Amino acid sequence: MRDTLPQLYEIKSISRTAMESIVRQWGYRFMQTPTVEYYDTVGEASATLDQQLFKLLDQEGKTLVLRPDMTAPIARVAASSLKDEPLPMRIAYAAHVFRAQEQEGGRPAEFEQFGVELIGDGTTSADAEVIALMIETLKAVGLNNFQVAVGHLGYVDALFKEILGTDQRTETLKRFLFEKNYVGYRQHVKELPLSSIDQKRLVDFLQLRGGTAGLEQAEELITSTRAYEALEELQTLRDGLAAYGVSDLVSLDLTLVSHMTYYTGVVFEGYAPELGSPISNGGRYDTLLSKFDMDTKATGFGIHLDHLIEAVHPREEKTFTHCIVYSEKQRKDAIEFCQKLRGQGETAVLQDIKGIENLDAFTEKFSNVTYYLGKEEGVSK
Repeated sequence: MRDTLPQLYEIKSISRTAMESIVRQWGYRFMQTPTVEYYDTVGEASATLDQQLFKLLDQEGKTLVLRPDMTAPIARVAASSLKDEPLPMRIAYAAHVFRAQEQEGGRPAEFEQFGVELIGDGTTSADAEVIALMIETLKAVGLNNFQVAVGHLGYVDALFKEILGTDQRTETLKRFLFEKNYVGYRQHVKELPLSSIDQKRLVDFLQLRGGTAGLEQAEELITSTRAYEALEELQTLRDGLAAYGVSDLVSLDLTLVSHMTYYTGVVFEGYAPELGSPISNGGRYDTLLSKFDMDTKATGFGIHLDHLIEAVHPREEKTFTHCIVYSEKQRKDAIEFCQKLRGQGETAVLQDIKGIENLDAFTEKFSNVTYYLGKEEGVSK
């Protein structure tokens, strides 16, 4: 857990406001959910590893969790309080989420997430919309140098299941992909009891990343109908993203998988060159809402606000633009002048000089300083 100091808080607030403006323009409505949820609903549906959940007990002995993500809570609300809303529905959020991290990882257990959920639309057009919206939202904060990788879990699962045969073997191999441990992946493939042809297919699969791979190359590795359908969806998605004019920021990465197990189809992540972790991610989750007795499909994205701020490198500007320092005799005139500035929309701080220990250090953080001291009236420096 970390404190957010005033300077960072202000930067986050400005960034959040810019993103909210874009998302509202696209027709998304904001909502909030409780910080604490029931474990047997949102806790289990979140697909977060059990050891990463912060658990507590209520007075009746029921297990609660600090929300580990926002997709599952919004799915809960969509299937209950919003169940009579016409579909598709467009929901947005800005909230803190909580996941226990390994201490040596140095990652915060509490972080702020901004995102949207497009619920009730199973078309590839919906996937294109949320990816294009994510890109425009990142640009609104001033992020220019970034790339979005797009994959499809339907393709990965179909290929692996076709070769490996079991879900357990598939999940084991996918774990190497999630950790981006490609050396371990290759070593594991060599140890599998497979034909040399199938081993080569799994090794060649690693070439379907980095932006240079094409759908034609991916098609050479498969034979199952589901895998072909996934590639057709990616082609349709590519056409949709071209229509939005964002194709230059999107690259194909069929090795992309997520630790969130509720994703079922198109998945994507946003990267900035200087960061080792994604600044955003998302995808299609067509089975999550059924856990809340709502049979509909959905897609969405989430932006890690701290990672985004780190990538943007916003300039540290002085928080306050004007300070009025006054003595007791000039208090009334100083207050009138300060109220005039505030009435004009300017940020102004009113400070009695007796309350300042170091005048130079205090006034240095303001762009303008006006003094009402002794007989002097409104001396600016």
